[in-house]
Amino acid sequence: MKTRIGNSMLVVAISMTGVVSAQTHSGTPPEVSPMPMKPEMTEIWEPEVNVVEPAKQLGDAPSDAIILFNGSDLNQWTSSKDTTMAAPWKIVDNDHFEVVPGTGNIQTKMKFGDCQLHIEFSAPDKVEGESQGRGNSGLFLQNRYELQILDSYQNRTYRNGQAGSIYKDKAPLVNAMRGPLEWNTYDVVYRAPRFKDDGQIDTPATITVLHNGVLVQNNTTINGNTYYIGLHDYPSSHGDDVISLQDHDNKTQFRNIWLRKL
Repeated sequence: MKTRIGNSMLVVAISMTGVVSAQTHSGTPPEVSPMPMKPEMTEIWEPEVNVVEPAKQLGDAPSDAIILFNGSDLNQWTSSKDTTMAAPWKIVDNDHFEVVPGTGNIQTKMKFGDCQLHIEFSAPDKVEGESQGRGNSGLFLQNRYELQILDSYQNRTYRNGQAGSIYKDKAPLVNAMRGPLEWNTYDVVYRAPRFKDDGQIDTPATITVLHNGVLVQNNTTINGNTYYIGLHDYPSSHGDDVISLQDHDNKTQFRNIWLRKL
C-alpha cells in the first residue's frame, strides 16, 4: 500500500510477522522488529563447569590443589643455593617448618605462573628485633616478585616493607598482622606478567592478597622485580618459575602451603 504525504512517497509494508515497517524512496532499510527474548536464550549449558571439592575446613586444600607442605616433609622443595640438595630448613613436630638461619632460601621443585596460593606463617617463638629485623622472610612468586613476610604486629617499619606489601613497591591497604605467637594466613591470587615477542613487557603481573581474611592487595599491579636497592623493572621476559621462601636470618615458621594453577 502506498500513501502520499506531501511531496514524498511513503511505502508502508506489512511483514509476515504482522509488524508494520516503513521505507521511503530514499533507500532507508525497513525497521525490523527484534525477536522477543526468552529466558533460555541467555542460558549456557555446555561445557559443564568442572567440579572441585572444597576443603571441609576453611583454609585447607581443595581437591585440585598441589600440596607444597602438609606437615610431614619438604619433598616439594630444594635448596636455592644448590637445587640438587634437599631443603635445609627444620621440620617441627610434624606440623610446621622453620627457617634455619644462614642456610639460604628454599624453592619449589615445580614451576608456576598464574595461581591461587595459600600459605600460613608465624613469627619466631622468641620475639626479638625491630623493624626489618623481626620475623622477616619473603614469598617470591616466579622467583622474582616478593610478597613480604614480616612480624608487623606493633612493629614500625617503612610502609612498603611491612607484612602484606609487595616489597618496596606497594604498601598493604591495612596492617592485619596477628600477635607474634599466632599463625597468619596469606591467600593469594596471582596473574603472571605477559611479554611481547621482542621480550618487552606487555602486561605487568597483578596480585590480590587476603591477609588473615582481610584484603590488603586489591588486583595490584606489580612494577617488576622487587629489588632491595633501586627501582623495580622487568629486565627480561620469562615463563613459569619456582616459588621461593627467603632466609633473612630469622626463624620464621610456615605450615599448610598449597597451590592451584589457574
